[in-house]
Amino acid sequence: MTGLTIAFLPEAAYGASLNCVALAQELRDLGHRPVFLCDPGFVGMFVNYGFEEVPVAMSPLRSDAEIADFWQRFIDQHRPHFRLPPIAQIATYEAPAWNAIVDSAIHAEPSLREAIATLRPDVICLDNVVLFPAIAAAGVPWVRIVSCAETELPDPDVPPYTSGCAADDAAGCEAFREAYFAELQPVHDRYNAFLQSVDQPAMPKGQFLAPSPWLNLLLTPEAIRYRRRQALDPARFAYMGGAVRTEAPYELPYFPKHNDAPLIYIGFGSLGAADTDLFQRLIDLFADAPYRVLMSVGPYKDSYQTVPDNIHLEYWYPQPSVIPQVDLFIHHGGNNSLNEALTFGKPSLVMPYCWDGHDNAQRVEELKLGARLPRYDWRPQEMLATVRRLLSDNAMKRRLRELGTNIRAGNQRRRAAELILAAGREGATRRTQSAPVA
Repeated sequence: MTGLTIAFLPEAAYGASLNCVALAQELRDLGHRPVFLCDPGFVGMFVNYGFEEVPVAMSPLRSDAEIADFWQRFIDQHRPHFRLPPIAQIATYEAPAWNAIVDSAIHAEPSLREAIATLRPDVICLDNVVLFPAIAAAGVPWVRIVSCAETELPDPDVPPYTSGCAADDAAGCEAFREAYFAELQPVHDRYNAFLQSVDQPAMPKGQFLAPSPWLNLLLTPEAIRYRRRQALDPARFAYMGGAVRTEAPYELPYFPKHNDAPLIYIGFGSLGAADTDLFQRLIDLFADAPYRVLMSVGPYKDSYQTVPDNIHLEYWYPQPSVIPQVDLFIHHGGNNSLNEALTFGKPSLVMPYCWDGHDNAQRVEELKLGARLPRYDWRPQEMLATVRRLLSDNAMKRRLRELGTNIRAGNQRRRAAELILAAGREGATRRTQSAPVA
């Protein structure tokens, strides 16, 4: 069989998009043709990695300026809600987010069906939290990529998605589930009505995306997986932690102060970069601390007027090239960031603010792979004491180095690519066998 065409539809977010880049790089190295079906706001991103792009409108917004303005207003509106506990964020942040996500699925349906019909892919990889019916109706295998925390796949013994609950906190888990189902019922009903209008089955209670009948890839290392009451079928589910993209080498800057001190990297994702007050607190904190610090501050770099000599700010860093060189990674708990920290055997200090960041922060804490601190309600001495503890915990660092070595040795990118290709070939075989005989 000749090279396959693999369509990727990532969520319009950098984490999901960059996860898909990692898998697409491996598929391209194996001689296949990855193509990105992408939101107009992300046009150009995948071309930078050498991939074809097919724009698919996910909203009525047309220009880059309109898209940028919408997201800036969305961030500004919801930034206060990031100070709330996860259960309070269900009504204030998650319900509006789910409504926007459902809107995107409804709006994208006609143009997505057209794009798929024109591209005629052999397999479609969906990295999102909602099903786009055009994918299920395409007549080819589709792969669900779970690039958020493993909690996205529900199980009675796994804490509910976005709750930040411990696995043994039965009362907390139940309270969160009840609030989640109740608050999201209207948007869930609206989404199911849309599915039925395009001849797709309704989703189970509280879910917006069911597992693929073909293949499901969890971008979580198997070493930190949860124990499940209902085991995942290994023929359809695979843990792919370590499927990290390749970036150009990164040369560390010279620091006029503390140039030989431990190196800390701070990055809170594209949404978290808007939290300029938090970044300023961290700049002030580390200005007199005996460390070198890299901070990824997104498009807000010009907001910081005075930068100490032991701190370096940048709009964006190539994380997979930076993290191997650091001693500690302070992040928001995004699955990309956690996966990269574990792949390279680095401790995490997680300061979550929304979504699966809460879940990953709890997992880091309970497995002693780093520490968790509240994003806002921390005292300077508490932060510095936590940093010192993580940098001096040699037993934890040995465990992390061993974990990272094992993850990298597994060559998970190649394994994921081969599973995607196997699904595509199986689909082609089925179509050939069911084709009418002339």
